[in-house]
Amino acid sequence: LALKWHPDKNLENAEEAAEQFKLIQAAYDVLSDPQERAWYDNHREALLKGGVRGEYQDDSLDLLQYFTVTCYSGYGDEEKGFYVVYRNIFEMIVKEEMECKNEEATEEFPTFGDSQSDYDTVVHPFYAYWQSFCTQKNFAWKEEYDTRQASNRWEKRAMEKENKKTRDKARKERNELVRELVAFIRKRDRRVQAHRKLVEEQNAEKAKKVEQLRRQQKLQQAKLAEQYKEQSWITMSELEKELQQMEAEYEKEFGDGSDYSEEMKEVEEEQQTEGQNDKASDDPN
Repeated sequence: LALKWHPDKNLENAEEAAEQFKLIQAAYDVLSDPQERAWYDNHREALLKGGVRGEYQDDSLDLLQYFTVTCYSGYGDEEKGFYVVYRNIFEMIVKEEMECKNEEATEEFPTFGDSQSDYDTVVHPFYAYWQSFCTQKNFAWKEEYDTRQASNRWEKRAMEKENKKTRDKARKERNELVRELVAFIRKRDRRVQAHRKLVEEQNAEKAKKVEQLRRQQKLQQAKLAEQYKEQSWITMSELEKELQQMEAEYEKEFGDGSDYSEEMKEVEEEQQTEGQNDKASDDPN
């Protein structure tokens, strides 16, 4: 460009060439100074759209007008339908973000889809991203101070600090506004409502199966307890029968014990009688 607009090579258009060559020299001076280059990089968007001294007009999409059900008509895929209206809005937001995006950034923006979009592959990824949206705009045009006008480094640092507060506040407000719009849309999205209903039905079916399984386990446990009780009673009955059988066999072999007791009683009585007779024989009277 310097060679193209050099005054010596544009004698027929010397005035315009001189002006252009002057701008080229100024641009070269900026690129050669790291601080100047950094300032222009940070204010690139504002400079391209009008300047940084208050005359800049932010042409970002006004999202407040879409916080109402009157901005769409029905939930079909017609031009004024819910899905077309809000798909166009987010495409415009993406366009604005792409204009401010760093050349090295490779972030992708999930699409809003249409009324028939699959929940898992389109709807869920869209809301997962936009519910935590963070703008890439730097809002440099919101700055109150031109740091190039600082008289010393301390004044410059103070200006930069105040400018950063202003930019951060504007960025936060933009993020919150987009996220609030996403929440407004999600609440009315028929695809989300259908998915929520499906999940509730699936959970109810699972709960029903769990309850049935619990009842079956309870009945099984009661049945096992009854079987154990019956088996225990049968076992005791069998033991009693075996004991009675053993007693019967013992009595059969050795008697029931009553005859032995009577014989022992007769022996004792005979011994007592003999003892009395012997005493009477020994008495001389």
